Amino acid sequence: MSRSPLVQAWRAELKRHFFILTAVSLTGFAIGELELAWLLLFVSYAVSNFYQLLRLTKWLAKDHSSNKSPPPESFGLWGGIFDGIYRLQKQERRASAYLETIVNKAQESSAALEMAVIMIDRKNNLDWWNQASESLLGLRYPQDRGQPVTNLIRAPRFGEYFSSNNYDEPLKLNAPGDSGRVLEFQIALFGESERLMIARDITRLHRLELMRKDFVGNVSHELGTPITVIKGYLETIMENIQDLDDKWRKPIKQMHQQSYRIENIVKDLLLLSSLETKTRPRPQDSFSLLQLLSEILNDTQQIFAKKSHDFRLDCNEKLQFLGENGELYSAISNLITNAAKYTPAGGTIMVSAKNSEAGLEIMIRDNGIGIESQHLPRLTERFYRVDVSRSSETGGTGLGLAIVKHIVGRHDGELNIESEAGKGSRFICHFPSIRVKLEAPNAASMEPPAPATTA
Repeated sequence: MSRSPLVQAWRAELKRHFFILTAVSLTGFAIGELELAWLLLFVSYAVSNFYQLLRLTKWLAKDHSSNKSPPPESFGLWGGIFDGIYRLQKQERRASAYLETIVNKAQESSAALEMAVIMIDRKNNLDWWNQASESLLGLRYPQDRGQPVTNLIRAPRFGEYFSSNNYDEPLKLNAPGDSGRVLEFQIALFGESERLMIARDITRLHRLELMRKDFVGNVSHELGTPITVIKGYLETIMENIQDLDDKWRKPIKQMHQQSYRIENIVKDLLLLSSLETKTRPRPQDSFSLLQLLSEILNDTQQIFAKKSHDFRLDCNEKLQFLGENGELYSAISNLITNAAKYTPAGGTIMVSAKNSEAGLEIMIRDNGIGIESQHLPRLTERFYRVDVSRSSETGGTGLGLAIVKHIVGRHDGELNIESEAGKGSRFICHFPSIRVKLEAPNAASMEPPAPATTA
């Protein structure tokens, strides 16, 4: 069995020391000075090791950044130590050169980027940045290195965003010293509380988004009047449809139905435009969540009375929601209406509101036809349809879930959708704790909803 070089070196060193000790002992015994011989041997051994340590210390004190400092010549264990340290130094130099190459490539590639890349240390001070950071943020090297990032980007919103440690969503902000330029900031944590910040110029995208919002709002507003006129004339014709030839009755009925659909699309577009431009509602005004959900369920049950759905409601009567009553009504009503549309007659629709330390969860669950998994990621896109024919039959605009997502987001919440084809769907609205409080119900909110079942 082969032995490692270290074990072999130790064996050889022990043999050498044994032979030396034996020879010195025999010599001392022969001359009658055994103790003196041993003393001289140990002193020589100590001096020899001290000398080797001195050589090692001097060698280690030299510059080892290159191969110009070879190890001292030696033998035995000390020779192995010198050679081992030298090999480790060469390995370290190779690793350092490799890492330096990677760093240089990273710096060269980041220098070619048009976005700002900034490294921030654990003390929130600037550590490194690329060239684009100087043009986008006005950073100067080396004057700004080691400076707190919040001293150089002084916008209050940036300070709040940076100190929040919640970087799930990017921050859009005017560039420092240039209000005409819009930047998007994204931050990622790494290492020991260090941060990598990326800022990119989205001025063009921001302007295009404003143009889109203005276009949608203006077109929707301008379409309102002609649609109202067309709808009015069609309603007049419908009142006297018996006077028309048979061949015109079906087209007129279809035109009348589609006029309502176009009107609903325009209303939804106007609502979306309004939601995108209005400021986010602050959690100041509160209202009874039970009363709101009961009203929505009662209205929905009346609309879909022919389907005889089993509506159920589970909500603490003390729950108060802090936000915009009308907006939340629109969002939850949209979800419950969708559940009623796509749940067969006699199906069950369960609405629940649960409050916990994590926040408020409003869930609408049904046992309807469900949605296939490939459609779930795109359900909240404008005009996205799972089935075009199904939407035409139900009169949907394709904007309902986009409106719901906007309203939930404006109340600091998040919309999650879970569904399985043939087994039903769950629409869950998560809201933070700042949007809910517990309060003793008043007389109006204590009245139970008549049609719905309160669990």
